[in-house]
Amino acid sequence: MLTPLQVDPSALASGVNNVWVLTVTFLIFFMHAGFAMLEAGQVRSKNVANQLTKNMLTWSIGVIVYFLIGAAVSGMVGGAASPFGYIAGGSDAWIGWLFGAVFAMTAATIVSGAVAGRAKLRAYVTYTVLLSAVIYPVVTGLTWGGGYLSSVLGVGFSDFAGGMIVHGMGGVAGLTAAWVLGPRMDRYNEDGSANVIPGHSMTFAVLGTLILCFGWYGFNVGTAATVFVVEEGSVALGSFAETVGRVALTTTLAMGAGAIGAAGVSLLQTKKVDTLYVANGMLAGLVGITSITNLSTWWGALLVGLLAGGQLPLVFKFVERKLKIDDVCAVYPVHGSAGALGAVLLPFVSINGFSTQVLLAQIVSVTVIGAWTIVATAVVFGALKAIGQARVDPSHEREGLDVAEHGVDTYPEFGDQPDAVPDGGEDLRTDGGTEIRTDGGEAERDIKMVTAILRPEMLGDVKQAIAEVGAPSITVTNVSGRGSQPAKKGQWRGEEYTVDLHQKVKVECVVADVPAADVAEAIRESANTGEPGDGKIFILPVDNAVQVRTGKEGPDAV
Repeated sequence: MLTPLQVDPSALASGVNNVWVLTVTFLIFFMHAGFAMLEAGQVRSKNVANQLTKNMLTWSIGVIVYFLIGAAVSGMVGGAASPFGYIAGGSDAWIGWLFGAVFAMTAATIVSGAVAGRAKLRAYVTYTVLLSAVIYPVVTGLTWGGGYLSSVLGVGFSDFAGGMIVHGMGGVAGLTAAWVLGPRMDRYNEDGSANVIPGHSMTFAVLGTLILCFGWYGFNVGTAATVFVVEEGSVALGSFAETVGRVALTTTLAMGAGAIGAAGVSLLQTKKVDTLYVANGMLAGLVGITSITNLSTWWGALLVGLLAGGQLPLVFKFVERKLKIDDVCAVYPVHGSAGALGAVLLPFVSINGFSTQVLLAQIVSVTVIGAWTIVATAVVFGALKAIGQARVDPSHEREGLDVAEHGVDTYPEFGDQPDAVPDGGEDLRTDGGTEIRTDGGEAERDIKMVTAILRPEMLGDVKQAIAEVGAPSITVTNVSGRGSQPAKKGQWRGEEYTVDLHQKVKVECVVADVPAADVAEAIRESANTGEPGDGKIFILPVDNAVQVRTGKEGPDAV
């Protein structure tokens, strides 16, 4: 049995390096959970399942395409002698391929956030296939693969972990796709002014952001992939030792500065610190530093983060109001412009000092990557649009892509026909739940309907009060309405909007033997908070009632 000192140094170095690469690869994969939550939170509730499905299919389809075609295309563009060699290359080659694949899928999934709410699933999947097979691999072949941009102007393009190659490329692709598709319905008025369409969950958006920030350490720190090397028969620390501390530091500083930059500009614009801008700013700061995290000074990381976060609200408004492009999840200011900005700022914050040649190389490379991505994306989505396969029908868009594309309702209890109204109340049926009690009696009494529009949070008390006056049979519907309750001002990504249709519940109770006035008074007393917006109660005559099961009519049916 070998003792630790007798272990082959090469085997030890390879084993540790592979464990490190696989660990950070799994961390980067977990970023898909962050993307899914972030994007789902920024779309309307009727499109949540569609967004989640796109994120899952991005990985599922894209990673297979990248294995069969994409990685080889990258090798061919970079001049590899055996571009398909990784397929039968064994353990080390497969681990290296997987590490590249999680980067590729990150670029692919960014696009889904820009085209949310109106792209056909088949169109998005088609683009994911082509991005994984050709569009992204060409970029990596030109850069990391050893192609033209790796030695441009004699210094080569510097992008340590994909700030421009992955994120910038994904942001530009998303913006181009959104431009070709056109804006969502009701996004712009006839005069060109923009309407705010808030996403359905700030909680999802923020939690998704924090998951992405966590995974980003795998993205940046993980790229310092060589932990050990063998020198003169002994194990020694590789490039990991030289870069890992700086990368961890600059990544963290830029993340924090990005949030501060976005919050500061948001405060200047609206006199409020917008929550979503803070979240997006964290990501923009991370994107900005990702290209240069191994070469940036500590103060440079703060500067890049502040600028990347600060440009976010400004670029988003420019895209929205000047270009009239509906970028739902702000993927261009978060990934596109922030990625390009960070790459170009390298010579200004580099530990090696300023270099005009490096600046020109960065500008040329960013331009080439951006131009290739714009042309390739426009061709794909343009072709799909020409054959009518890019965008869902207007009726499907209005209905929501969850139902139209997948036949599901993500939040069925809040739909037009809710399965249940959760209110925390108890079962008020008189016989333990097997039969609903009716209140029709022998006397000739008029049938009346009591309809109340109330605050949702008062439903439990109202149910109890109605049951206590002898009329437990009710129908409850989720509605929205406008009355004496003041309108509210909301803010979504720095833009203010008015909410004057408030969420309510409509309670309907048909009675015959029980006086309608008693039911109305029970509702009034139990739902009264003393504030505007408590609701109204209406008493209406009912001509007749028929019980479906028995055929009884009149008060007996009630």
